Amino acid sequence: MLPCARWLQPALVFFSSALLTWGGNCPPSCLCPDPHTVDCSGQGLTRLPDSIPLDVRRLLLSNNWIPRIPSDFLVLYSDLVYLDLRNNSLSQIEPGTLSTSSRLVFLDLGSNNLTEISKGTFGESRSLIKLRLGSNPYLSRVSKDAFQGLTSLRELELERNALSGLQVGALSQLPSLRLVRLEGNPWVCNCNFANLFTWLMENRHKLPNGDLECSLPMDGRTVALSQLSQESFRKCQETLTLTDLLIIIFSGISVSVAAIMASFFLASTVHCFQRWSKGSKGDDEESEE
Repeated sequence: MLPCARWLQPALVFFSSALLTWGGNCPPSCLCPDPHTVDCSGQGLTRLPDSIPLDVRRLLLSNNWIPRIPSDFLVLYSDLVYLDLRNNSLSQIEPGTLSTSSRLVFLDLGSNNLTEISKGTFGESRSLIKLRLGSNPYLSRVSKDAFQGLTSLRELELERNALSGLQVGALSQLPSLRLVRLEGNPWVCNCNFANLFTWLMENRHKLPNGDLECSLPMDGRTVALSQLSQESFRKCQETLTLTDLLIIIFSGISVSVAAIMASFFLASTVHCFQRWSKGSKGDDEESEE
């Protein structure tokens, strides 16, 4: 036997056994090109695959028909850093589903049927750097605290959704944000859009695709944001919002209640003083007799 064959044969045995091990842990209809990657893309799956290795780091599930993710699905996959769920049938992500993904860096939920991103959706995924939520045609609402805790997030994609407005707090609480995609949404340039407009003008360098467009509430005409200015929203500062009206109403009620209580207390005090005065006068008259 040649000298090189002495070490070549054990090496072949090792790699063969390793390949068999990887293949044995790989879910049916999926590919596992390395010990930490599971690729189930484009397999027509209607639910999450079984027997996913616990030490998986890259999980590719795009281009399937998966309708939901169980809230406890990611509990066992603490090493997961890359999760691709693009182009499935997801309609919602239950709060807390991603709370255990402390190492997750990349998450793609684009091209699904999401309708809302609520508070606590992403838990405390502080390692998340890139989040894709674009091309969800029914996504019309993003909570102000939807991205709370994502302190490392650098890229956020919200393009081509059904957003007509967005609270500035959802973006301003992302200290590491470098890029945000918002194009292709049916933005409405009303008073609710005023604060977002200010934020966009101050952070236009974070918009990779240039100018955005919005429709005017009066005639529905679409204009580019570059054609607008703070003066365009000046009337919004003169208009009382529902919150302002409620504050005024409750303030008035509180003042009225306080005035009534003060009047009652004052009247009671005067009445007691009068009774005390009469009693004292009667005692003095009896003493004189």
